[in-house]
Amino acid sequence: MALFTSDRRDRKVQSAEQVAGRASEAQIPQAPDGDPDASGKKRASSYWAVSWNIFKKNKLGVFCLVAVVALVLVALCAPLLAPYDPDAQELTNMLKAPSAAHAFGTDEFGRDILSRVIYGCRVSLSVGVVSQAIALVIGFLAGVAAGYFGGKVDAVISFVIQVFSSFPFLLFAIVVMFALGPGLINLYVALGLLMWTSTARLVRGDVMRLKGSEYIQSCILSGGKSWRIIMKHLLPNCVSTLIVTSTLGIPSAILSEASLSFLGLGVQPPMASWGQMISASQPYIQSSTYYSVIPGIAIIITVMAFNLLGDALRDALDPKMRS
Repeated sequence: MALFTSDRRDRKVQSAEQVAGRASEAQIPQAPDGDPDASGKKRASSYWAVSWNIFKKNKLGVFCLVAVVALVLVALCAPLLAPYDPDAQELTNMLKAPSAAHAFGTDEFGRDILSRVIYGCRVSLSVGVVSQAIALVIGFLAGVAAGYFGGKVDAVISFVIQVFSSFPFLLFAIVVMFALGPGLINLYVALGLLMWTSTARLVRGDVMRLKGSEYIQSCILSGGKSWRIIMKHLLPNCVSTLIVTSTLGIPSAILSEASLSFLGLGVQPPMASWGQMISASQPYIQSSTYYSVIPGIAIIITVMAFNLLGDALRDALDPKMRS
């Protein structure tokens, strides 16, 4: 399922790199006469206002944003929305077709599939968000260090990125999960440790462009501390890059979780997970097709919503699209 994740992520990263460069150039606060900080804040405010106005005109993007918000609400309100306990077994109702009592049918243990799909949404989104949060922190720190300090630091970090990127992502994830062992927490850590490279490449490129600007050079020459320059001037100009790469990275993490759970290396029973549900439905795929189709549709809808939302955000944050 996620054999295509690495190739698709590389194509997304190449596209995001172009956006990141143009967006960072649009946000560089030049040093005019007067207060440069006030000018920078004004330019940044104008940039985000224009980006929001462009995004609102993209009906598909707005629809996907609504869909993502709905998925988040489903995950947060799972105990209120699920009609049954997702782990409650009823052996007299095993593999029942969809009915009024069980809208999506039941599984091999008589558990309500609708309830498990709702709770599976919580697991899948948590994997996507938490793993991307870990990847963003590692990727930002690595990218800033490589782009800002350069030299041997850049060479070492770039080499590590190349090593990580040279292995097929799913194969690398399988090896890491074998080492850590199956489980939700280990899945967070494994995906976060493996998905930081694209963020690091983008941030490195942004920082290298920003560091060459007159504004950043003046801060360096005036004796500004590195950490202050990074947090006050570089981080705000990398926000658009981080938004795009995280939005496009979440569906990759969801697909990876589904694949690893399908292989038995991710979420373990009885915890509900879309990938784990598809794996458990294999023996019944002909007699109870709904069992595997429903969580599969949930994965497709979620991945498409995040991918299309990421595309819309990329277009809105790209200054050249405004012309």
